[in-house]
Amino acid sequence: MAIGVVVFPGSNCDRDVRWATEGCLGVPTRFLWHEERDLSGLDAVIIPGGFSYGDYLRCGAIARFAPILQEVAAFVERGGRVLGICNGFQVLTEMGLLPGALTRNEKLHFLCEDTPLQVSPGHCQWLQGYGDGETIRLPIAHGEGRYQVDPGQLQQLEDSGCVVLRYQANPNGSVGAVAGLTNPAGTVLGLMPHPERACDPATGGLDGRRLLASLLG
Repeated sequence: MAIGVVVFPGSNCDRDVRWATEGCLGVPTRFLWHEERDLSGLDAVIIPGGFSYGDYLRCGAIARFAPILQEVAAFVERGGRVLGICNGFQVLTEMGLLPGALTRNEKLHFLCEDTPLQVSPGHCQWLQGYGDGETIRLPIAHGEGRYQVDPGQLQQLEDSGCVVLRYQANPNGSVGAVAGLTNPAGTVLGLMPHPERACDPATGGLDGRRLLASLLG
């Protein structure tokens, strides 16, 4: 198995992700510069957190046009697995690979804290290491993580098992307490919490390592 980590101008969690996947799990991982188009040999792609292109306009709004993401969209169509973390989740919604949008937090403050989450893994390939209804803790670090979608579409997402992570305390005011979504095929996961920051018991526990390791099972 091999994983690619997309790097934009403004990414700041790309090295953290590579440390988690290659350093903790031993999975060969290579950086994918935003102007590249080569995804050959990769089994999964991760779009990390940060401030792609400075988060001008909207978070992820400029990144969606990057050449590498055109290839990522085709990769998904072929059944490839993609994980978008924080800014990566915002990018996935801007690309249309996941529905809805991420907006300013309810109280307009940047949030940086550990957050309890409820897992409903369903058919999501990135969460098969977890039990249904299990509670985990992952750190969040965002100013624009409030998930928004119209009520009818939220109901469709819930009915189809696409809402796979929910905040227990809903710190940012997301509709339906949504913290993470998957696509109908279960190959794409977008989440605001940072699993790469929960891969070492000395710093953030191991719940994130389990998430990333699900692809190895």
